[in-house]
Amino acid sequence: MMPNIRSSTDLRNSYNEISAFCHEKREPVFITKNGQGDLAVMSIEVFEQLSGRLELYSLLDESKAAIKAGKKRPLSDVMKDIKQEIADGQI
Repeated sequence: MMPNIRSSTDLRNSYNEISAFCHEKREPVFITKNGQGDLAVMSIEVFEQLSGRLELYSLLDESKAAIKAGKKRPLSDVMKDIKQEIADGQI
């Protein structure tokens, strides 16, 4: 898939078209300024999904580090704690 690259002038003059592309294709549009890469524009939905993935990857990295450090708990204990947090309205 080829990236969609547009100029900052296009962003100013064709905002609605760029917005529609980002929403319909669920892909970013890369904006250049004076011929150089400057911005990546995407829909809020795609941004939130990307942010969620980054947060998940960060949590997975923390988990891997905890496992390597010997900080493990039985799954049954973890599930019990999660169920209690749900019951308490914390989740």
